[in-house]
Amino acid sequence: MSEKTKLWYLENFNLFSELNDSNMEILNNISRMRTVTKSQPIYFAHDPSTSIFFLKKGRVKLTRTSPDGKEMILALINAGEVFGEMSILEEQDRTDFAIALDDCLICAISKDDFKSFIEKNPAINNKITRLIGLRLRKYSKHIEDLVFKDATGRVVSFILTLANEQGKKIGDEIFVKPFLTHKDIAELTACSRQTVNFILTDLRQKNIINFDRKKLIINKEDELRKLAGVLK
Repeated sequence: MSEKTKLWYLENFNLFSELNDSNMEILNNISRMRTVTKSQPIYFAHDPSTSIFFLKKGRVKLTRTSPDGKEMILALINAGEVFGEMSILEEQDRTDFAIALDDCLICAISKDDFKSFIEKNPAINNKITRLIGLRLRKYSKHIEDLVFKDATGRVVSFILTLANEQGKKIGDEIFVKPFLTHKDIAELTACSRQTVNFILTDLRQKNIINFDRKKLIINKEDELRKLAGVLK
């Protein structure tokens, strides 16, 4: 099979599903595709906010670092999602770091080119506006979890969010592939790695979940929801 082209990846991005061939060719011409190897930065905090990114392969984590050097993951970006979208809201400099969790394939478009493009395509403009609203609400919920929930509540809430976004239901179980390292979960939930290990092991012993390095299996979603204080 021949190597997939940049246009192929763009055409298979849900955000652009309504565009005709002419507009897809314009999008192809203003975008550039590049690979980023695992653990490498895509951009740093305080870098000029000049591009919007479309992740076609791999996973990316968005992080911030406190004055004492502690890293906190704000969000995980999966294949098929947009990041760096705040650049089109006149953000001058980045406020977070974007780091590749896996080997990634990314399409990047200059914010000026993209703003000009979506002005001529109102359907895309509306989708981007909704995307930004959803992303801000997700950040807000994440912060609320960090402030108001104990360690167990934060980890359980994270598992439920992961299942909702990436899970595949098979029978009564929910499968999530790939699973994250305990270190990444610790950074996402503001817990120590030891605390995350204790909570996940306890949930596995109770047969609520099962996991290994490659996957997470949720056996009892209702029990998780009770622990997180979430109604179905």
